[in-house]
Amino acid sequence: MTSGSDHQASGESAVLRAHAEQAYADELAALAAVDDRPRPPQWQLSPWAVATYLLGGTLHDGTTVSAKYVGSRRLIEIAVASLATDRALLLLGVPGTAKSWVSEHLAAAISGDSTLVVQGTAGTTEETLRYGWNYASLLAHGPSDGALVPGPVMRAMREGTLARIEELTRIPADVQDTLITILSEKSLPIPELDDEVQARRGFNVIATANNRDKGVNDLSSALRRRFTTVVLPLPDSLDDEVSIVQGRVASLGASLDLPADLESLSEIRRVVTVMRELRSGVTHDGRTTVKSPSSTLSTAEAISVMTSGLSLAAHFGDGRVGADDVAAGLLGAVVKDPVQDAVVWDEYLETVVRSRPEWNDLYRACRDLDPARA
Repeated sequence: MTSGSDHQASGESAVLRAHAEQAYADELAALAAVDDRPRPPQWQLSPWAVATYLLGGTLHDGTTVSAKYVGSRRLIEIAVASLATDRALLLLGVPGTAKSWVSEHLAAAISGDSTLVVQGTAGTTEETLRYGWNYASLLAHGPSDGALVPGPVMRAMREGTLARIEELTRIPADVQDTLITILSEKSLPIPELDDEVQARRGFNVIATANNRDKGVNDLSSALRRRFTTVVLPLPDSLDDEVSIVQGRVASLGASLDLPADLESLSEIRRVVTVMRELRSGVTHDGRTTVKSPSSTLSTAEAISVMTSGLSLAAHFGDGRVGADDVAAGLLGAVVKDPVQDAVVWDEYLETVVRSRPEWNDLYRACRDLDPARA
């Protein structure tokens, strides 16, 4: 999972969110300066340096590299090692497990460019994955190199860099299979020009998919065989998840110029505890079983709740995030289904939150949002 840093806030002030290679340029440059290990063709860093960039560490010259992912080192090593071969990488996991974040940072560290992205949707066409045409030029002059509009994957093949495909399983199955030739033959036919694009060394694909989308557009067995699949799990421990949320909220707060003191964010542990208990179906002490809502309640949701609370505290409070600031965010995160989830949330408030004296303020803040029960 993600870990925050002040680097994102140090980018261009006019940019709301800098690309990873821009936001962490200093760290990438520091790693490149000390990296004396073998690098695969076209890679900006060695596999060791890429893993260090993702996982964090202290370099020989004393430079501290922030952790972009808090979790299993071995998973990151497997992902990096796969990209150093001719096998594409599929990052699989429930929403909020940092799939896109890891994908972006891998592309930034390996290729120095994380922007060659295809966003998968039900409306993604074959042309999006392959190439399109400038129709004015096509009508005027017919098929030609000048009329061809390469997509992100074709550009990555030509440049020998990484292409990213987000939400692969949301793309229609017949369009997904466009990738089979690209990944197996490392070529992209252009029958209109009686030509093809052959991938340069260094080309590869990182795809992400939500494993809760299984059955939407399942990958064919032929396509799945072209990928090394790495499943990114939710954080193992409460402390790890708190650390992730704290870091990301600090980074987002700085980039949004929210005037609040991170040290005062005592609500983080409480928000993360609520999320973990509801998604696991049991309280952290194992004594009480609770119902789980329809939503995933991932770490990303906790970050969203805390960022919203930070904004409320900064603009309408004293800068210290309290129960009143996070209550509405919790309600919105948990209650996606106004009938089923509302019952789950109500029972959790009465059986868990109300029974904890130190959570009386949170119980009251949540109940104040329900006038019928206030």
